[in-house]
Amino acid sequence: MTLFAATQNIIAQENTANPDKYTAHNKGKLYIFWGGNRESFSKSDIHFKGDNYNFTLHNVAASDKPKGWQIDYINPARMTIPQTNLRIGYFINDHYNISIGFDHMKYVMNQNQIVNITGEINDGTPFDGIYNNDPITLTEEFLTFEHTDGLNYVNTEFSRVDDISKWFNISNTDKFQLNITEGIGGGFLYPKTNAMLLGKERHDDFNVAGYGVSAKIGLNFTFFKHFFIQTELKGGYIDMNNIKTTHSSSDSASQHFYFLQRIIAFGGIFKV
Repeated sequence: MTLFAATQNIIAQENTANPDKYTAHNKGKLYIFWGGNRESFSKSDIHFKGDNYNFTLHNVAASDKPKGWQIDYINPARMTIPQTNLRIGYFINDHYNISIGFDHMKYVMNQNQIVNITGEINDGTPFDGIYNNDPITLTEEFLTFEHTDGLNYVNTEFSRVDDISKWFNISNTDKFQLNITEGIGGGFLYPKTNAMLLGKERHDDFNVAGYGVSAKIGLNFTFFKHFFIQTELKGGYIDMNNIKTTHSSSDSASQHFYFLQRIIAFGGIFKV
């Protein structure tokens, strides 16, 4: 009994001398981050249909629309102008968290590129005709097509986080901690599509257009327990089968493509 009591006393003294750091456990913590991104998109076939036309543009290229580092990222009246990411998550245990997020990407069809077209146009325009994989130049008179306010991916993610500070001989993780994170997610696309097709009136409205799935890997740099910088590579697949292109309910477009985001975000993490 004496030996047992002495052992318990030594353990208690060690625990007092080396208490768990705040960063040692994540269960029950809530985090939020806000940041910016750059994007790349694969080429895609875009199918347009309406009362007087039904055609597909093949292997259409598109780019993002970066604004660079600027005050708009923190200006509430202009936050939708840059390409941004917002995410709020909760740790269900020390390693796993569930989050909801809003990835505000921008997709701009490259103007004046030459692509092939298949289908028929009979809408009283200079572009009327029957096409069989023929080349066409995507001039502004024929088509402008953007998801610039934006290509909005509203999604839920399930992620894992692991502390890798010891790999770099970092002992006091309450001052600085290095984590690696991986996750998978899925959600719906709510783009505001800015389009002008075959000389019709410009259209620019929000619409639930389809779904997306994604996966990510990233590094998290936590400072002074509660603040962090997180960098991520996030890729995925987007399928939009209900894109609105004009003010007529008969007109629509569809496309699917892959995307890659490079994200840097700033956030905070707190026990709740």
